[in-house]
Amino acid sequence: METSQIRILIVDDHPLIREGLTTVLQMQRDMEIVGEAADGKRAIQLHCALRPDVTLMDLRLPDISGIEAILSIRAESPVANIIILTTFEGDFEARRALQAGARGYLLKSMPPKDLADAIRNVHSGKRSIAPDIAGSFAENTNMESMSERETAVLAQIANGLGNREIGEQLSISEETVKAHIKHILDKLYARDRTEAVTIAIRRGIIQI
Repeated sequence: METSQIRILIVDDHPLIREGLTTVLQMQRDMEIVGEAADGKRAIQLHCALRPDVTLMDLRLPDISGIEAILSIRAESPVANIIILTTFEGDFEARRALQAGARGYLLKSMPPKDLADAIRNVHSGKRSIAPDIAGSFAENTNMESMSERETAVLAQIANGLGNREIGEQLSISEETVKAHIKHILDKLYARDRTEAVTIAIRRGIIQI
């Protein structure tokens, strides 16, 4: 008895990535590519029209983020199976994606066979997270989450701004900036501003 195929939607703004994924996955007898999208809004439209079994979603898209697209898709289809497929290894981004409703978080560097197996796992109701990301979860499990204001302050630090300049940019006092920086250093277990920025970039809390 022939098993029904897993219908897949691919979302990535790079044509070569989409073509490569299509080539790899069409070699799997139990998989079929039903659509491709180059941005988040098109992904939402196609998901509504095609109802794929699994969607492979890039994290960085030219219009809205992959996470925003996930939220929109799952608001309309709560049972949607979406896997983030990205180059970003930060656990912070992965946590955001999973909280938004993604069923998997995988890296584009993974072997094709592992990707196919992950798709099958998610289709069967399981979660699939890249081993490196899962390890980062365990490593940072006790770290407190960053508030939106703290993340904004961190981004300004990464841009090279001093406390007074950060206060002017965010319309807060210099003393408030100093308080935020203290909390940031405590939460990231960082010794100074430079180390805090380094940790934040590695974990995907901020991007430069």
